[in-house]
Amino acid sequence: MENEKNYIVATVQSWNVDAFYQHVRNWPGKWTLISNEQELSERKIKNIKPRYIFFPHWSWRVPDEILQISECVCFHMTNLPYGRGGSPLQNLIVRGHDSTYISALKMVSDLDSGPIYLKKPLKLIGNAQEIYKNSAEIICQMIENIVSEEPEAKPQKGKPLYFTRRTPQESLLPISLSIREIYDYIRMLDADNYPRAFIEYGDMKIEFFNASIESEESISAKVEIKLKKNSEIEKK
Repeated sequence: MENEKNYIVATVQSWNVDAFYQHVRNWPGKWTLISNEQELSERKIKNIKPRYIFFPHWSWRVPDEILQISECVCFHMTNLPYGRGGSPLQNLIVRGHDSTYISALKMVSDLDSGPIYLKKPLKLIGNAQEIYKNSAEIICQMIENIVSEEPEAKPQKGKPLYFTRRTPQESLLPISLSIREIYDYIRMLDADNYPRAFIEYGDMKIEFFNASIESEESISAKVEIKLKKNSEIEKK
């Protein structure tokens, strides 16, 4: 079609890729999926000339040159400006949140500080994998809304609160957690490509996943025991 618009979805996580193939690619317009950093080149973006580039879950900083070529939209799992920064799901759960909002915002040079197109609520129920899958479905709805309505993004309101991106070593289970807090700690890290909650025993790492609450006094979880990597042993 002569007036057909081009769109790009850039994401690296399986739940967003699945949502793209199940929903997005069948929508009106010409849709392109980018799933690694090398594909997101200035030359490619100029050739496609997308109306929007959507970033449902992206692990790298987007160069300013690309932000200037096309309108770039990312999705952050907090009610911005609360919770700017890395690891939003984990930072929310360790703070006791059981629900949040997904914010769709225009990307600018300063991380997570751009104006907001829209927000939608998200329950933080289940393990991280389940929450991310649910968020992918909601993000699809948000993309559809933005494409069909082309809303004006409005500045964020309120005082920002910043989260810090978590490191793999922070998956070590802290001492003196309650049963509920241990459950939350395990589930918030239970997703593909995330470092599981663990404890250490000598030169071994004991990882926990698939947790469930059995009673007020107990939880159950699957366990995988691994020998530590040499680099982990040397740090001790």
